[in-house]
Amino acid sequence: MTDFDSQLKTERRRALLAGAGLIGAALLPAGVKAAPATSGKFSFPRGFLWGAAVAGHQVEGQNINSDAWLLETIEPTTFAEPSGDACDHYRLFAEDIAMVAALGLNTFRFSVEWSRVEPENGMFSEAALAHYRDVLEACRKHKLTPMVSYNHFSTPRWFAALGGWEGDDAPRLFARYCAKVTEALGDLMELTTTFNEPNLAKLLFGFPGPLQQFSGNPKEKAMLARAGEVSGTGRFSAWMFGDLDKIQAGQLAAHRAAFEAIHRVKPSMKVGLTIAMADDQAAGASDDTMRRRREIAYGPWLALAESHADFVGVQCYTRARIGADAELPPPDGARLTDMRYEFYPQAIEGALRYAASRVRKPLYVTENGIATMDDRHREEYIRVAVGGVARCMRDGIDVRGYLHWSLLDNFEWNFGYGPRFGLVSVDRKTQQRTPKPSARLLGTIARQNAIAVDNR
Repeated sequence: MTDFDSQLKTERRRALLAGAGLIGAALLPAGVKAAPATSGKFSFPRGFLWGAAVAGHQVEGQNINSDAWLLETIEPTTFAEPSGDACDHYRLFAEDIAMVAALGLNTFRFSVEWSRVEPENGMFSEAALAHYRDVLEACRKHKLTPMVSYNHFSTPRWFAALGGWEGDDAPRLFARYCAKVTEALGDLMELTTTFNEPNLAKLLFGFPGPLQQFSGNPKEKAMLARAGEVSGTGRFSAWMFGDLDKIQAGQLAAHRAAFEAIHRVKPSMKVGLTIAMADDQAAGASDDTMRRRREIAYGPWLALAESHADFVGVQCYTRARIGADAELPPPDGARLTDMRYEFYPQAIEGALRYAASRVRKPLYVTENGIATMDDRHREEYIRVAVGGVARCMRDGIDVRGYLHWSLLDNFEWNFGYGPRFGLVSVDRKTQQRTPKPSARLLGTIARQNAIAVDNR
């Protein structure tokens, strides 16, 4: 038994002896919550992961061989602006990793950029692999646990031009890439994930709601058609731009193939699956409607996690209010983030409880945060969200880490550089980093490995 497992059992026992009357929430029927515990300070188990996350294309800069780079730079495009130099993290990674450690965190989540490692089909860059080895060595130097994503949305241009995740050969190609990375870097990696929230498109667009208009619109179709022309194949499918059902089927098969390929190279590797979630709340929806919403948004991935994941990463930002037949917009007068969704830090607790009711795997919060120009709101969000994680753990749910999104104010895909999710601001002219008060707050919680919790 690891120190983490031992201390986690001790915390559960302490809650029971305190008269909380709890049983492990993961064993409760779906929708049933454990009885409330007493208020007070919650100490996280030794070995709990506290971290911040970045993604290759969003921070590295000049990722010219990726599908996203092409989509950003052609006309027409749905992107507000190109990524350009981004945060120049490809060059400044050592500084960023040292900053993570200095803040008091113990984990750094990042992605290996497929389009750098395999810029052409079957041609692997030893220089790119050496770079990511340097990143991992920097984590080791600063005693940070790396959590590595093999893919965070963007793919090589050649892959997208073959049909991307809609292509018949996608699972084999992705598994080949994952095996190559594991062979080159696996000795420095223990916690990895194949995809970053591959269900995001289904969560946003698969169930009727206010975002339906943004998927498959004429401008998006024209962008993809132009990308196909530029690529010379007449076809282009990338990320969430394409046939969402075919993309999901391709990624489900690709995850299975990659999970098995990674374990063949390194059987001890912990390979997880991150899932985008909302705290789904019925606001007029029947039980059948709620089940249908969840099946569309998460069902295939939660089912796959049971057989093909060593852990599940829960990624949650807000709640979703489900009406009789559609997701509803935020209620009138609700506080909104700069992404125009509801400020609702309590959501991570609901998402963790639902995930624990569906899968018997360790859980990590692999993304959680808000876009705001007012860092006081981010501080409030962190306090409430981490308190929710503590309540879940006090109720017996096996949560092993909290990783905030994001470390840096970075490129936010279609929205460009407008939304600010970072714990650290970045001057894009000088690339100077400045930690915000929220970064120090999260670092303080991490150093203390404890937080005051109340009952909700």
